[in-house]
Amino acid sequence: MTHGSSGAEVTIKGDPRITRIGKFLRATKLDELPQLWNVFCGDMSFVGPRPEVEHFVKQFRPAYEEILQLRPGMTDPASIKYRHEAELLGAVSDPQRYYVDVILPDKIRINKEYVHSQGLGADIVIILRTFAVLFRKEESTSVTFSK
Repeated sequence: MTHGSSGAEVTIKGDPRITRIGKFLRATKLDELPQLWNVFCGDMSFVGPRPEVEHFVKQFRPAYEEILQLRPGMTDPASIKYRHEAELLGAVSDPQRYYVDVILPDKIRINKEYVHSQGLGADIVIILRTFAVLFRKEESTSVTFSK
């Protein structure tokens, strides 16, 4: 799919589908607040692999099997690293291809790493780093795990 077209699976910086209010909500992550309801209902957790577009999960189903065993979260290490994903995608000629070839495999790797090292300590670090990138506007921060 081409970026900017209706139904595109990736969103780039300057995407015409996003309104001014939408840009503000996305930049401040206020658009994520309704997910708190999902956390309180037990459908999501604060930390866990972020839900991916269904098409990509189907396309890469074997790679997602163990990731899908965890409850999805509002934040995860991949979302911290790719905080400015729209800008990255806006800087390439084929955002969809770049996402599938570069970003998505890295997100899968990061989430698999989280699957094997999850725990309260790791989750606290992820929550703190999430707040750090929200309030300091860092370009990217990765979270690594050690066994």
